[in-house]
Amino acid sequence: MATRQVLSELVVPFEKQSGYRIELESVGGVNAAKRIEAGENFDVVILASGAIDTLIASGKVVPDSKTCLVKSGVAIAVREGATRMDIGSEEAVKQAVLSAKTVGYSTGPSGVYLFELFQRWGIADQIKDRIVQAPAGVPVGALVAKGEVELGFQQLSELLHQEGITVLGPLPADIQTVTRFCAGITVKSAQREAVQALLDYLTSPETNEVKIKNGMDPI
Repeated sequence: MATRQVLSELVVPFEKQSGYRIELESVGGVNAAKRIEAGENFDVVILASGAIDTLIASGKVVPDSKTCLVKSGVAIAVREGATRMDIGSEEAVKQAVLSAKTVGYSTGPSGVYLFELFQRWGIADQIKDRIVQAPAGVPVGALVAKGEVELGFQQLSELLHQEGITVLGPLPADIQTVTRFCAGITVKSAQREAVQALLDYLTSPETNEVKIKNGMDPI
């Protein structure tokens, strides 16, 4: 889901240049990995780097096909019109979390990291009844926009285009986590040449502007 917008935009010029047609399906990373593990027939899968490694280890993705495309940090959002919280330092973010009525994060790598961060801060038990984990495939920003979550954490790329929220900014540098999103060609793919052409395009310099516009950094 973190790469949904950037891929949607980049597929269009690739199709025009190459003559290939891409069928793009965006689902939560947990669900995508499960579907590949279950043997569904996809040519290429794009997930967090660690998830691709897991699929390689289980024999579902061609080992030497792993291609990292973008990297993205975590940002924080509140509902549009809500009071802006100070998130300028680690301590400020901790206090914002402690003061929020509800705190939301995803099932993806950013959610795993935040749970570990709350544990490191020693506040995980204190706020456990206020934590809202968005279901796989449901953007945290959508829950923030509906007022179901007061303070939401997710990849910047997923918050950037969400209506009804205000992005306060990224996590401070000393507690920021950066996720690398990579592609892997599945062992079932019968179109490896076409997929490689797509991956070559997605890693080309001409795609950098679109990546940055969508809150991600080129690799």
